[in-house]
Amino acid sequence: MNESSIQMEHVWKEYPSWRDSPGIMEFMVNIYKRGKGGNRRFVALQDINLNIGKGECVGIIGRNGAGKSSMLSLMIGTVYPTKGRVKINERVTPLMEMGSGFHPDMTGRENLVLNGVLLGLTKEDIYNQMDAIVDFSEIGEYIDIPVRTYSAGMYLRLAFSIAIHTKPKLLIIDEILAVGDEGFQKKSNHAMLGLIRSGVTTVVVSHNLNVIQEICERVLWLDHGRIMDMGDPGKVISEYRKHAA
Repeated sequence: MNESSIQMEHVWKEYPSWRDSPGIMEFMVNIYKRGKGGNRRFVALQDINLNIGKGECVGIIGRNGAGKSSMLSLMIGTVYPTKGRVKINERVTPLMEMGSGFHPDMTGRENLVLNGVLLGLTKEDIYNQMDAIVDFSEIGEYIDIPVRTYSAGMYLRLAFSIAIHTKPKLLIIDEILAVGDEGFQKKSNHAMLGLIRSGVTTVVVSHNLNVIQEICERVLWLDHGRIMDMGDPGKVISEYRKHAA
């Protein structure tokens, strides 16, 4: 395998079943339950071992609650493992909650610069890419208006356009394969496929199994926090469909 982009060794992720600091009403209503089982923990991932090589495109499938979101959160660094080791060897560009870092009172252009810096670009890089980002987003003159005035579609188009123009090394994609109207979806999917085929390391989570099979070199099937199978997309997806039927 190529040099690794992502390494996970014996990774476990657990969450407390109760909030650390419940409100007074929650405390009063649940006091009996807390006394009986207040130290219980929810196990989201169990003994995960994974190695993703540079330039690979790997899909992650599984039912809701299988542990997919926890795995992506470990990859982008928003949570840490309870046990085990996670090593990320490339700069991560997440395509997940699109536009979650936008400030509503800032213009689209100002948010473009801010998000570009947060994703690892220099200001010079951002200004060099500015016209291409705005043109791709198709929001035109609205780029200089506060984003609180944007429609949901405009918001998503700008966020997506920023992300794919940041010279990504490691893309983490979570269910955002349908951004905007039909025309923009075709353009955005074409752009993403271009990045994947150019050798950008990519991890894709989607319930669209046809898309996963089309674009991924390997597929990982998660169930109740465990890796059930990993390997050839056609084989793994076929087994998953039998299990899910």
